[in-house]
Amino acid sequence: MAPRSEILIVGGGVAGLALATRLGKTLGRQGKARITLIDKSFSHVWKPMLHCFAAGTVLNENDRISFISQASQHHFEFWPGEVISVDRAKREVVLSPFHASDGTKVLESRTMTYDAIVLAVGSCANDFGTPGVTEHCLFIDNLVEANAFNEKFRMEILKSFANSSKLDIAIVGGGATGTQLAAELHKSLEIVDPVSLHAFGKAPPKLSVTLLQSGPRILPAFPESVSAAAQQELERLGVNVRTSARVAAADATGFTLKDGSHVSATLRVWAAGVKAPEVTKAYGGLYLSRSGQIVVNPNLSSVDDDRIFAMGDCSFITEEPLPATAQVARQQACHLATHLPAWLEQGKPVPSCIFHNKGAIVALGNYNGWAAFPGGRVVGGGLMHGLSARMGHIMLYRRHQMELFGVFRGMASIFADWVETIIRPPVRLD
Repeated sequence: MAPRSEILIVGGGVAGLALATRLGKTLGRQGKARITLIDKSFSHVWKPMLHCFAAGTVLNENDRISFISQASQHHFEFWPGEVISVDRAKREVVLSPFHASDGTKVLESRTMTYDAIVLAVGSCANDFGTPGVTEHCLFIDNLVEANAFNEKFRMEILKSFANSSKLDIAIVGGGATGTQLAAELHKSLEIVDPVSLHAFGKAPPKLSVTLLQSGPRILPAFPESVSAAAQQELERLGVNVRTSARVAAADATGFTLKDGSHVSATLRVWAAGVKAPEVTKAYGGLYLSRSGQIVVNPNLSSVDDDRIFAMGDCSFITEEPLPATAQVARQQACHLATHLPAWLEQGKPVPSCIFHNKGAIVALGNYNGWAAFPGGRVVGGGLMHGLSARMGHIMLYRRHQMELFGVFRGMASIFADWVETIIRPPVRLD
C-alpha cells in the first residue's frame, strides 16, 4: 500500500464516525493512510435520541461528540463541509464553500482526492411529494431540526400558559420516531409541571397530541403485540392515535386527510417515510434506488465503482434490503473497518457484509418499552412497565459512547450525565 492512501468518509453519523474512529486507530495511527471525515456539522449525536432532544428531555449539549476532538484523539482528520460533486475518473470530490451561522463565508470551495471514499450521509423523512409539507411542517432528522422544534415547542408552551389555552400537536408517522416523540412530549410537560406552577402561578396547559399513521397499525416493524400494547400506552397518556389515516395535504392550521377530514395542529411534525438526502444525486452519477439510496453490492461497494462504498441509511442492497437503523449502520461500519485495510494494502476483495439481526427496542419515555428479538420473542410491558426494554435502550446508547470514547472516557461521560441530573433541570427550559 502507498504510504499515504487517502480515505474520505462523508457523513459523521453512527456509521461514519465509528468507521473514522476505528480506521484512525489502525491505518491512521500507523501512518499508512490519511483518514478524513467530512460533515456539515461540527458534532455528532446518536440519531435514535433526536426525539429526546426535540422534546427537551435530554440536554444535547452533554450528548454531542465534537468531530475535531474525536479526530485529534483517534488519528484522523475532520473538515466541515458538504460534498457537492464526485469526479470518479480523477478520484476527486468537491466540497461546497463553508459559511458561518451569520452567512459569512469561512472556507472557499475545496477539492480533495481519494483512493477510497465511503458515503455515510444517513437519511431523512420522506414527504412523498405531499402538498404543503415542506412549507408547513417541522422535521427532526438532525440536531439542528430537533433544536428548532424544541424552540417552537417551548414558545408555544409559554403562549399556552399565558392564554390558558390548549396546545395541539400532530405527528405524521407511526414508526419508532413518531411514536417515541409523542410519549416524550408528554414526559416533558409532566417533568416541567412543578417548575411551571411556581414560575407562572397557573395550572399547566393541556397538551393534545395526535399521531397519524397511514398503515393499519403503529410500529409496523415490530410484532403486532408490541404495536397494540404501544398504542394502548399512548392512548392512556392521552395521545389520539389514528391509524389508516393518510395525509393528503398540510397547511398552516393542520393536516387534511384523504377522507376529507381535517386535523388541527399548532405544531405539525413530519416523521414518516425514509429517503436518502438529495445530495446523493451529485455523487458522480451513481445508480440510486427509488428513494435516492446508493445501490451497493453485498460487500457495500457501489455497483458502479469499486472504489466507492456506501453504508447505513443512504445505501441499498438490492438482493437483501436492510432497514434504516443504527444497528445496521454500526455493523456495516465494523465490517468496512475490518476489511478495508487489507483491500488497500494487499488488494484483497472486501467480502460480503452479513447482517446479524439482534432485535429492536422501542421506549416510550419513562412509561413503557418493549424489545423484540428474532424469532418473535418480546420483552417488556407487564408489571415492570417495560423497565428492561427501557434500560436496554439506554445501554445501547452507552455502548455507542464506549466504542467512540473508550472505557475511561465513556465511564466519565456516564458519571457527568448523572451529576447533571442533580444540578440541572430535568427538562430543557431555555
